[in-house]
Amino acid sequence: MLKYLHKGLLCGLLLLAGGAHAELSDDYKVILLTENFPPFNMAIDEKNFARDDNIDGISADLVREVFKRAGIGYNLSLRFPWDRIYRLTLDKPNYGLFSTTYTDERKPLFKWVGPLAKSEWVLLAAPGSTIKVGSLEEAAKYKIGAYKNDAVSQHLESKGLKPDNSLRDQENVAKLMSGKIDLWATTDPVGRYIAKQEGASGLQVVLRFNSAELFLALNKETPDEVVERLQKALDELRNEGFVDEITSSYL
Repeated sequence: MLKYLHKGLLCGLLLLAGGAHAELSDDYKVILLTENFPPFNMAIDEKNFARDDNIDGISADLVREVFKRAGIGYNLSLRFPWDRIYRLTLDKPNYGLFSTTYTDERKPLFKWVGPLAKSEWVLLAAPGSTIKVGSLEEAAKYKIGAYKNDAVSQHLESKGLKPDNSLRDQENVAKLMSGKIDLWATTDPVGRYIAKQEGASGLQVVLRFNSAELFLALNKETPDEVVERLQKALDELRNEGFVDEITSSYL
């Protein structure tokens, strides 16, 4: 009798061990959250709430295709503020959040799929400008425009620079094109997207001084199978050139 109990227990343990990679149920879905962060994710009507097809952007289009390729269901909504949707994803199983900057501090808090995109902090000059700098220290002699209380502006100030801050980053495009500022400190490709929306093109990258990767962050209780299938789908799409195509379509 004991022999059969041990055999039954062993079978049960083996079944449990294999359960982590068992097929997902047909109704399994990830609750995807995002925010307005153009051109990566944004509401079509520029409001702070949107659902599904009323959301576009580089990361939004890519995430949809990744889930489609992986055969995993989802619900997508754009909400505000960031702090709320970040905490929801931390606390609720099967929740996901993008575009989330991957950092060492955040690494143990989520399961990750990415990178979806990269962002860099840059100094942009107007078309035809001859300005050349190798560091922020060298750039200090020029008049630099930035977005008030933005992380980029705060970084410049922490380095002893005194940027000419605007209440809207879009204002810096006109300032740069009219010569009111020499350089524009912004995030790439966000800056290029804003410039395009404002009718400006041909801006030159004078200096890149910081970089970050943007990921899909998933609640830690998300099944490993989901993470693996999504990552595999993303890698395939990148190798096929789809990621570059999506990025180019917005810039």
